[in-house]
Amino acid sequence: MSRFFSKKYSGLTPYVPGEQPKDMRYIKLNTNESPFPPSEAVVKAAEEAIRHGELYSDPECLAVRRALADRYGADIDEVIVSNGSDEVLNFAFMAFCDEEHPAAFPDITYGFYSVFAEANRIPYREIPLREDFTLDPRDYAGTRETLFIANPNAPTGIALPLPVLRSIVDSNPDRVVVVDEAYVDFGGESAVPLIHECPNLVVTGTFSKSRSLAGARLGFAFGQRELIRDLDTLRNSTNPYNVNRMTLAAGTASLAEDERNRENCAVIAENRERAAGQLKELGFRMTDSRANFLFASHPRIGGEELYRSLKSRGILVRHWKSERIRDHVRITVGTAEQMDALASAVRDILEELT
Repeated sequence: MSRFFSKKYSGLTPYVPGEQPKDMRYIKLNTNESPFPPSEAVVKAAEEAIRHGELYSDPECLAVRRALADRYGADIDEVIVSNGSDEVLNFAFMAFCDEEHPAAFPDITYGFYSVFAEANRIPYREIPLREDFTLDPRDYAGTRETLFIANPNAPTGIALPLPVLRSIVDSNPDRVVVVDEAYVDFGGESAVPLIHECPNLVVTGTFSKSRSLAGARLGFAFGQRELIRDLDTLRNSTNPYNVNRMTLAAGTASLAEDERNRENCAVIAENRERAAGQLKELGFRMTDSRANFLFASHPRIGGEELYRSLKSRGILVRHWKSERIRDHVRITVGTAEQMDALASAVRDILEELT
């Protein structure tokens, strides 16, 4: 750090994204991107939008907000659009947390939550998951904190049933509950319909996973209009042109053919179950993932060793060194061919251990 760097950020540990190496061509199963490219209609919409690239994008993001509202059965003033869901999650930390009302979230979850809290100088509490990585809803009942719950969770992939999530929201009527649904389209149940009954609920989502637009950076959040107005105040106070013209056009076009996206999600879910079966036959243990990844461990090989062995064979998976999950790897679900290549590589690695 330079001598000019503000002391208020001197202790900040930044989020570490999944690696994007360029030294060789990898089978990339480490950052939960879709194995399917955007459709030609989506690409064409983005190409057409760049013809007007000299003009600012629509600061109200009206076209994609209308499409999202129609898709999820909400009003247009109940949705905000953001530069990836990370941006609107950061807005939620800024809008709904402070010294009096800290943040709280599971100890094993999306790593950006703690970064957002620290960057905004917000006190936070990490609530331990059970030994099997499931969330105990009693730990979240009647807190004085703003809650952030990824559902399905990452990196475990475990999803909470909607009635359980509703009970958490209802038990905290004086605090906001933010539900992060980045992976909900692969087997979870969305909480967006609950916003009409729950004035303290914000639900975030992304186009990165189920809509094949990770590189476009497009996210959103639903909530009652007063909550959305809070988030929009921060958006307009930081970057009112937060989503570029090409991304807005691509997102609108993607929603126009959301049936195609749902079909792709179904294929990924099928590949997930098939790959889970292959890995179980090889002795792996894994959580019941409802996301587009598997969270797995093997009694004969540590997570870091498995990660390194796979990388040396041209396959990337994600590994963390934190104590509770260091024996696990997170494996993005790709095409059937990619998952077969993974299973073959793992089989060879295990055979070399004997």
